Amino acid sequence: MTNVEAMAKNALGFSNKSDKEIIDFESTFGAHHYGRVELVVRKTQGQWLYDEENKKYMDCLAAYSAVNQGHHHPAIVRALVDALQNNYASVISNVVYTDSLAIFLKKLANLVPQMGPRFGDNGNKVLPKNGGVESVETAIKTARCFGHLEKGIADGQQEIIVFENNFHGRTMAAISISSTQKYKDGFGPLIPGFVTVPFGDLEAVAKAITPNTAGILVEPMQGEGGMYISSDGFLEGIRKLSDEHNIFLIFDEIQVGLGRTGKMFSFQHENVLPDGIILGKALSGGMAPVSAFVTNSKIMDLVFQPGRDGSTFGGYPLACVAGIAALGVIEDEKLHENAERIGKILKSKIENIASRSKHVKEVRGRGLFIGIEVKSGDAMSFCNKFLELGMLCNDSHGHTIRISPPLIIDESDVDYITERLEKVLVD
Repeated sequence: MTNVEAMAKNALGFSNKSDKEIIDFESTFGAHHYGRVELVVRKTQGQWLYDEENKKYMDCLAAYSAVNQGHHHPAIVRALVDALQNNYASVISNVVYTDSLAIFLKKLANLVPQMGPRFGDNGNKVLPKNGGVESVETAIKTARCFGHLEKGIADGQQEIIVFENNFHGRTMAAISISSTQKYKDGFGPLIPGFVTVPFGDLEAVAKAITPNTAGILVEPMQGEGGMYISSDGFLEGIRKLSDEHNIFLIFDEIQVGLGRTGKMFSFQHENVLPDGIILGKALSGGMAPVSAFVTNSKIMDLVFQPGRDGSTFGGYPLACVAGIAALGVIEDEKLHENAERIGKILKSKIENIASRSKHVKEVRGRGLFIGIEVKSGDAMSFCNKFLELGMLCNDSHGHTIRISPPLIIDESDVDYITERLEKVLVD
């Protein structure tokens, strides 16, 4: 028996180590870069998390939308097991082709509506990476190169307009974009070339445009920034400005894409097409790191040729197998439609609770992407109470409770969620 097999024997989950040992190990040997709650998850299935006592918790965080399909969806698991058992899962040098990557690229390129139709009906192309922030970097590179090659902006003078309270990750470029100071402190010098304006303020966007403006990067709905929906006409307005000034418009839908808000893509609520879109999280159903930048084929070919980009694990076979299966689950099970239907029921019940709560300031959201802003500004204190009642939530920007369960939930799960919200928020 191997050490791993011995560790897992008679255990729920991977090991038989106690919760205390697990927490001590992380504290001693890991970076303290996350604030964690006192829960050690041993097993996951569907919308549920289980601790060492086999107590279950409704996952109302869904790993920030990474498990829209639910934990360990059978179709995705089956695809991965087949890949591992039949020896087509391992990473391979990108100097050769793989059928899994080719099929994944085709599936995703065809799922996304034509990006940048002003550049022609050329179809889409996909550049795959691992974590979502890597594809944010790809999108930034694309916008800057577009500005240089297509607009004639001197290289090094390109500017990209971004928005207050955004969240695009925590690489150097991403924190340079951020308006959250704690992400930046001590990490300077930051990367220049970004101009920040208030989210939803179309007039501010117009004023920020200069001859050096190469791109606009925006989340159609802000997740980490407080669960805010863009104001009516805002996305349409920045699309118009982008067309007028030949600006490359990018939507970051890492959290809100792939069914989360009740449409396959969040921009479809506004009937506005970007020039490029960033996807991640649910792209593999939470089973492997996968992200992607998708844009018009003309622009992808303009910017990227051999040697201009690369990633050892970006688009590796196991991730692509997961991606093909995960996208299939969203389509076949119509999870975006379920998110719209169940989301309306859940939001209506939350609004009813809010009307009777002295704690709630506002309820915001679309589909199964719902925020409950609390008057105290301390959403995490409420999240800790939900955890005691068997429901995992987290705060958004400190002041808002985030409710974003897997898209597979039904009306009985809505009752489970709202019963706990009622107990905590109405007293």
